[in-house]
Amino acid sequence: MYRSHVLVCGGTGCTSSGSAHIVEALETEIKKAGLENEVKVIKTGCFGLCALGPIMIIYPEGAFYSRVTPEDIPEVVAEHLVKGRIVTRLLYDETVHKDEILSLGETQFYKKQHRVALKNCGVIDPENINEYIAYDGYQALGKVLTEMTPADVIQLVKDSGLRGRGGAGFPTGLKWSFAAASENDQKYVCCNADEGDPGAFMDRSVLEGDPHVVIEAMAIAGYAIGANQGYIYVRAEYPIAVKRLQIAIGQAREAGLLGENILGTGFNFNLDLRLGAGAFVCGEETALMTSIEGHRGEPRPRPPFPAVKGLFGKPSVLNNVETYANIPQIILKGADWFRSMGTEKSPGTKVFALGGKIHNTGLVEVPMGTTLREIIEEIGGGIPNGKKFKAAQTGGPSGGCIPASHMDIKIDYDNLLEIGSMMGSGGMIVMDEDTCMVDIAKFFLEFTVDESCGKCVPCRIGTKRLYEILDRITKGKGEMEDIQRLKDLSKFIKENSLCGLGQTAPNPVLSTLHFFEDEYIAHIKDKTCPAGVCKDLLHYSIIAEKCKGCTLCARACPAGAISGELKNPHKIDPHKCVKCGACMEKCRFGAIVKK
Repeated sequence: MYRSHVLVCGGTGCTSSGSAHIVEALETEIKKAGLENEVKVIKTGCFGLCALGPIMIIYPEGAFYSRVTPEDIPEVVAEHLVKGRIVTRLLYDETVHKDEILSLGETQFYKKQHRVALKNCGVIDPENINEYIAYDGYQALGKVLTEMTPADVIQLVKDSGLRGRGGAGFPTGLKWSFAAASENDQKYVCCNADEGDPGAFMDRSVLEGDPHVVIEAMAIAGYAIGANQGYIYVRAEYPIAVKRLQIAIGQAREAGLLGENILGTGFNFNLDLRLGAGAFVCGEETALMTSIEGHRGEPRPRPPFPAVKGLFGKPSVLNNVETYANIPQIILKGADWFRSMGTEKSPGTKVFALGGKIHNTGLVEVPMGTTLREIIEEIGGGIPNGKKFKAAQTGGPSGGCIPASHMDIKIDYDNLLEIGSMMGSGGMIVMDEDTCMVDIAKFFLEFTVDESCGKCVPCRIGTKRLYEILDRITKGKGEMEDIQRLKDLSKFIKENSLCGLGQTAPNPVLSTLHFFEDEYIAHIKDKTCPAGVCKDLLHYSIIAEKCKGCTLCARACPAGAISGELKNPHKIDPHKCVKCGACMEKCRFGAIVKK
């Protein structure tokens, strides 16, 4: 038994900040102090507060150290692990309360969260199956195989009200029932771990921090629909997730929890990985299955739906990582427990990747029905630098922008659809007053244009035309008729595209037009960008009364556009100005403005 456990975040965010060096330094210093038999160092998954990485927690005290460097480790070992004195300078500020250390659950970031899909992330060693088992791992699979029929499992998932966490929110139990009802000699269970939305990293964090939960859930799904083979389709750009999945699958096989005659019940289920090449369209279920088969990832017309004719032409079920992460707990705790969280039509919790102009960048998991204001102002810590909240983009390129006027909206599938956005897989990009909404719509359209597989004309050509109109507007070449063109073209693309990529691609355009049409008009009529973002519409000028004639701006200008004598007001030649902003950055007196 160890008297202290040191948990170090080993997720992608903290790894990129050098957490591996923290682990090395810890092991070296602990050995020097002769504590290797008393203190255990454990590399875990993501804790959620990615903005503060590298992160480290020492138990039993629960001291939450943030932004730790290898140079801090000798002090931590000497003071905390040897002398029992917490190094307060490294503590996360919110855990310091007078003379006591608050638990993470008492901090502003965590106290409104409810971790279900993320319950083991940051808690266990994801590369040790015994730690997963110690936290009730594989008990749900054992219960299903020994106490429940496949129909019982499907009915329980139906009763829970679990909806797919990958985008559209289709009822999971209903999807499973369709596949179970399809008679065939071979069926498949698939996992979509091809998280492609800009700013989204929910599924990656589950795979890195708790890979066994996906394996267990997929085996349960296999039992429920009558499948003996599963495939996890994961992005090749997720090397840590891939490595931990490979380790977890090997451990599960060795323990008799995958393969033939699982737990002596006669149930067979095997699982393999397939690496995706980063195509966003492979997040669509039929395109993903086509890619698993070894073909170019393109969607197929539906019907027939995958539950009837999916992978290799056989009945198949596909859910994303977060959906599967809920299954074992639903099996063990029941439908009523799951329905006790969230809303009537959207039970349970949702994981969001919170990014953009927000203090607490990271992963949050909240009950469905939590308001946007709670997520932004309380959990997220508000907008940095005293700026005002302008909008939040949910659902990535498939979603829409939620303006400040809807900050009190309760986040669930139906409420977001009503205002022209969608849940998507859970990315949430926060924007402040310095964000141009026309430019944001253009950014997401550029992404979907690049990611369109090109199979259908409405998506291949329509999204390109949308992008061209937006590009004209941001360059000051738009005309008022372009607004109606955007609306008409968006409607056509939504109604005629083959798959979800094209059907949802116009959402960022339509939502920004709906809530921020005045910005479009300013770009078109006044030839100005109210947020000061669109370069072609910017005008830099010097306020003579504030200019001290220090010449810093002139020396910084790469185009020689600024003239003036020492200690006299300077001027900017608009014809020479390349609008790089270098002069504004150098000015110490606030004399340069852009509009």
